[in-house]
Amino acid sequence: MAMNQYEPEQNPIVYLLALVLLVTVLTTTLRRVLLMDLKTSNSPVIADPLPKLALPSAVMTYTTPTSFPSTGLYLNTPKKKPLPGKIEEVRAAGWLDLMLASSPPRKRQTKDFANDVQADELDLLYRNWVVNHPSALTSFEDIVNLARGKRLALFLDYDGTLSPIVDNPENAVMSDEMRSAVKHVASLFPTAIISGRSRDKVFDFVKLTELYYAGSHGMDIMGPVRKSDSSGQHVECIRSTDSEGKEVNLFQPASEFLPMISEVYKKLSESIKDIDGARMEDNKFCVSVHYRNVAPHDYGEVHQRVTAVLKNYPCLRLTHGRKVLEVRPVIDWNKGKAVEFLLESLGLCGKEDVLPIYVGDDKTDEDAFKVLKANSIGFGILVSSVPKDTDAFYSVRDPAEVMEFLKKLASWKEEST
Repeated sequence: MAMNQYEPEQNPIVYLLALVLLVTVLTTTLRRVLLMDLKTSNSPVIADPLPKLALPSAVMTYTTPTSFPSTGLYLNTPKKKPLPGKIEEVRAAGWLDLMLASSPPRKRQTKDFANDVQADELDLLYRNWVVNHPSALTSFEDIVNLARGKRLALFLDYDGTLSPIVDNPENAVMSDEMRSAVKHVASLFPTAIISGRSRDKVFDFVKLTELYYAGSHGMDIMGPVRKSDSSGQHVECIRSTDSEGKEVNLFQPASEFLPMISEVYKKLSESIKDIDGARMEDNKFCVSVHYRNVAPHDYGEVHQRVTAVLKNYPCLRLTHGRKVLEVRPVIDWNKGKAVEFLLESLGLCGKEDVLPIYVGDDKTDEDAFKVLKANSIGFGILVSSVPKDTDAFYSVRDPAEVMEFLKKLASWKEEST
């Protein structure tokens, strides 16, 4: 009896918190192991090497069915050998895990006690995460100290950054106040929007001619005419004019894939048409399969049907974003390389007095964060209300904080000049 009085109280909340922590650790560990397997086993998830600005002029045609040259933009993708059934099951489970984890659950789906505990735990994790990725708002003085005496270049994602994530991608409209903030900052700094959407679609949402636009994850760029053509780089550029009649460069490194992309879009549309909530989007140089409105028990079916179609297209790869599967050409090009292309086009590449800032919320924005971090030329700002692995240095919680940051940046610039 004397020993029992010192026994800890059997508190169910303590045990529940311990269980949540254990599940979080195990899930994170399993996801990392699966992603390591995916990246090292010719999987659709490809870790691109650090980008180089020099691009070859050769562009592969659609008629080449199974392989690519080993140099230049195109990634080496030898034909995959069939894997044992168990390994394929593990890989599919890895994709399903990514699909389930790609976006936090909505508040209306929470269930009182258990989810309240999870929310408290998530808030604690977020507070710890912010120590390593401080808020761009509370750290604004540090940012302007870095920016003093330098020329800023601003790069922005669209969905989840300038507009909220919504059920129907067609309704991802930016507010008039956000449009005004973007227009103001674009009058002070070179500004570009780099989105997974088609370039024309992004322009229809934003409706600002003061910006540069890069659609399809940077595979469709309308940028300024280069300051100098002496380098001979980016020979695939086409001289064109924008809606205002201003001379611009049009760069589309994946143009030869358009017939294939169109064909796959039609096949995928037919394949998933009976899955409730699944939605297709044609983004010109990539195809998006949205499953935000799909019941979680159908996620595996969405992935299975997409991969079944792609088995016949080794020149395409599957990547994952926020509640979306994206089909893209297997070329060595991404948002990070789009940032470098635009910096070069603006005459700002390789200059010590230039500070590029990239603001984005998605996994595809990590390519841009990595470029700025690896070259120590600027920094990324991740838009997220939950902790994530990222190469961004700063963070903000949501588009409302992005708008506040843009306003503060514009005010600082006007006051300092």
